[in-house]
Amino acid sequence: MSETARVRRRNRRRGSSSSRRYDMTVPSPCLFVCTFDGRPYCKGCYRNADEIRDWMIMSREQKLHVLDQLDARRKQDTARNLS
Repeated sequence: MSETARVRRRNRRRGSSSSRRYDMTVPSPCLFVCTFDGRPYCKGCYRNADEIRDWMIMSREQKLHVLDQLDARRKQDTARNLS
């Protein structure tokens, strides 16, 4: 594949930067712990790997939905550790 074809292909994958709109109104719940230890969720923020990876491209509504789920996950984990 020629260099020109590679550049065109890369640009097609990226899309137009002007068409991308990232929501920055909801801060990430990341605590910089990033440990799974065999759990389905991060030990620090309680997000799963997909939620961590996709956080920057999620809409505001999606992020708020994930944050609601984190509270439930944290409570469940705390209850499991207390029993």
